[in-house]
Amino acid sequence: IPSVSNIVPESCLLIVVGLLVGGLIKGVGEKPPILNSDIFFLFLLPPIILDAGYFLPLRPFTENLGTILIFAVVGTLWNAFFLGGLMYAVCQLGGPGLNHIGLLANLLFGSIISAVDPVAVLAVFEEIHINELLHILVFGESLLNDAVTVVLYHLFEEFANFEQVTILDIILGFLSFFVVSLGGVLVGVIYGVIAAFTSRFTSHIRVIEPLFVFLYSYMAYLSAELFHLSGIMALIAAGVVMRPYVEANISHKSHTTIKYFLKMWSSVSETLIFIFLGVSTVAGHHYWNWTFVISTLFFCLIARVLGVLVLTWFINKFRIVKLTPKDQFIIAYGGLRGAIAFSLGYLLDYEHFSMRDMFLTAIITVIFFTVFVQGMTIRPLVDLLAVKKKQETKRSINEEIHTQFLDHLLTGIEDICGHYGHHHWKDKLNRFNKKYVKKCLIAGERSKEPQLIAFYHKMEMKQAIELVESGGIGKIPSAVSTVSMQNINPQTLPLERVLPALSKDKEEEIRKILRTNLQKTRQRLRSYNRHTLVADPYEEAWNQMLLRRQKARQLEQKMNNYLTVPAHRLDSPTMSRARIGSDPLAYEPKEDSENLPIITIDPASPQSPESVDLMSEEPKGCSGLPPSPEEDEEGLVMRVKEPSSPGTDDVFTPGTSDSPSNQRMLRCLSDPGPRPEPEEGEPFIPKGQ
Repeated sequence: IPSVSNIVPESCLLIVVGLLVGGLIKGVGEKPPILNSDIFFLFLLPPIILDAGYFLPLRPFTENLGTILIFAVVGTLWNAFFLGGLMYAVCQLGGPGLNHIGLLANLLFGSIISAVDPVAVLAVFEEIHINELLHILVFGESLLNDAVTVVLYHLFEEFANFEQVTILDIILGFLSFFVVSLGGVLVGVIYGVIAAFTSRFTSHIRVIEPLFVFLYSYMAYLSAELFHLSGIMALIAAGVVMRPYVEANISHKSHTTIKYFLKMWSSVSETLIFIFLGVSTVAGHHYWNWTFVISTLFFCLIARVLGVLVLTWFINKFRIVKLTPKDQFIIAYGGLRGAIAFSLGYLLDYEHFSMRDMFLTAIITVIFFTVFVQGMTIRPLVDLLAVKKKQETKRSINEEIHTQFLDHLLTGIEDICGHYGHHHWKDKLNRFNKKYVKKCLIAGERSKEPQLIAFYHKMEMKQAIELVESGGIGKIPSAVSTVSMQNINPQTLPLERVLPALSKDKEEEIRKILRTNLQKTRQRLRSYNRHTLVADPYEEAWNQMLLRRQKARQLEQKMNNYLTVPAHRLDSPTMSRARIGSDPLAYEPKEDSENLPIITIDPASPQSPESVDLMSEEPKGCSGLPPSPEEDEEGLVMRVKEPSSPGTDDVFTPGTSDSPSNQRMLRCLSDPGPRPEPEEGEPFIPKGQ
């Protein structure tokens, strides 16, 4: 029924199914099963977390890691202590039914109910297709706050058994947070490296490749839980570390198996969790207290909103892309609670916590309110506020090249400025990974392959698989390499390609160009300091040249202002011949042609006005030599300009034509003066010319 699923999230429908199943079982006189905490934490939760960690979008996660950690650590601590303190005040004022609940019990309840649940967030946020930034902020917070929840839960549970809590116990509890979180990450990294190293030797038995991924991931989770470390953080670390190396070693069939088996496994676990929540609601023992339950619900919402507003105000001081009020509303509204809180509440012991049933009732009420009310209304609110949605786009080689280029550019800028930001450390990590880690964890030639070539292989393999599945094997382009064909069918190599491919030399040349131009970032330089800069020997000469050029322009502008006759634009040779032909008398050589100045023409561009140069303003008769009859007949004498000697600056070398009087004479000569207008009926070019 699509009309129902578009309004109600799948998680809400599953809880309703669980309520109906639980009511049916109870109606026939049987005892409904309750969601056991061991079953939840050992069998139902790991597949969901492994699916989220293995396919985690690493780039947006690392770019927003600081924001996610602040929300996960500081936000969860704020929620736990704010809620626990206010609930303790409510218990003191709430009457005889609540007076016996102490401060530690309320703080324990606050730590259970304060954490955002990853299962509920995944179930709701994947349906509304929110943009990648908001999704990774809320989902990353729900993953990483597990360490805070585990520490606070065990801490207050232990403190409840103590007769007196000392300052040393509080300090040790604070230090245990770092042990739990970093210890979980370390366990995950170790098992991830082992899984990647094992996948290097499985080329002859492809069937068991997916098994190693699941086995080592589950071992990481169990090892972390064994030592009371954060199992969720261990699973995430193992998935993130092993994925790039495992995918380079395993076959395409194994990759497909891992992908779809994880999706199916996590989907089944998610379905069972929400159904069990509904069944446990019907089957469990409940103790309803209006004051406690309504206060819990109200203070949960208030703490979440205040925490997001205050932390975002602080975070926006350091972020380049600020979180807008719409983003803050979605982050606050998306803080859903789920089955982790219910399972932690179910783990409480009756001996030390006699109010366990009341706690479970309040927890289930908060879960139902967040999943049903907030989960059902977040989609229309996203549409109402016009929050940016996720855009499904396929990655391309062009995008990959530009992304790498920007990364290298920002790394170089940080090196020049002497500021070692996250681009610098990311580049260091990539260098270390390429130089040492890849050689140990990736088999064959793939370990030496640049990132761009590896990405290209991944894309062409995907394209080849799609073509084979669609029956278009004859249309495979020539760019599909033998690596992809081996991954498609590792047993039989193709004898020849359908279309002619690039030669090996050409392919190697292309790879060499890509390696040299796209993969090498600049080496680390000394940080910028204006006191240690070396003087540039060419800087003074360049400044002098600029000053002389500026003076020349100023002088030309002054001359333009003083001249009364505007400069006449020289005509093209065709127009000049036409004008001479139409009025030959006006252009007939005069008898005193020896008094005219000599004009030289630059042979490089005869038509340009800059090529005209006045060599002599003196009349030829004044030079002491009689004019020759050839010169007398020629009128204006055109001579070729002498080429300048090499090394001289044409712009700044002063010549005879640079004086203002020469320029004025040139402008006067360029204007032939008024001509009589041709009479009507007279041809423009007379016949015989």
